[in-house]
Amino acid sequence: MSHRVFLLSPANLGGRRAAQALSPRATFALAAALRSAEGAPLGDLFTFVSGLYFRGKLTYARRFARPPEPGNPIVGDGVHVITPNAGLRSPDTRVTHAAVRGFACGDIDAGNPRYRRPLEASARTLLAEIGPECDVVLLGSVASPKYVDIFTAIFGDRLLFPIAFVGRGDMSRGGLLLRHARAGEELDYVPIVGATLHGARPPKLAPLRTYKAEGQGGSKAGIQG
Repeated sequence: MSHRVFLLSPANLGGRRAAQALSPRATFALAAALRSAEGAPLGDLFTFVSGLYFRGKLTYARRFARPPEPGNPIVGDGVHVITPNAGLRSPDTRVTHAAVRGFACGDIDAGNPRYRRPLEASARTLLAEIGPECDVVLLGSVASPKYVDIFTAIFGDRLLFPIAFVGRGDMSRGGLLLRHARAGEELDYVPIVGATLHGARPPKLAPLRTYKAEGQGGSKAGIQG
């Protein structure tokens, strides 16, 4: 069984749900943690902001990551989240109000050096640690240069994506990932380099049980990639 790490695209922190989490009047646990000196886990914040899509990515990645050296401080548990200005970070990284506001101001664009340079540096560091026999799977938009141009230049043919993503919207991807994580059935991956990234929309998935994010009654939210 091959080793595998995952790269997760981030949530959009410029929308309504991010504003709710950062509100000084908010009383739910995540908002209180963000106001504390310790902060809140990055994965919890992005799940709250994005709802189903990021929750699906994070649940799936944690279920199927197989890092080559468990306990390695760089590779960690094999799940790495793209950030707007701090490169790749573990979903367990604690973030405070100040960090989140900095993220919200960051422009996720391959031409923005404040986004690109930290991401390139952390991706190269990850590549050096995982060795030559570890796959790298991107869970995010594979049709956008904001991630793909940066990562293919570093990981080359080792950068993979779930072929079932082709033709699906973000919420459909999130639902697909949750279903497969719950069933313990990993998706098929193909290299991004040379792949067909656009296709016909597949049939709709059967509805998932409604997910209610902390402090809210629905699961729809703005997403980034």
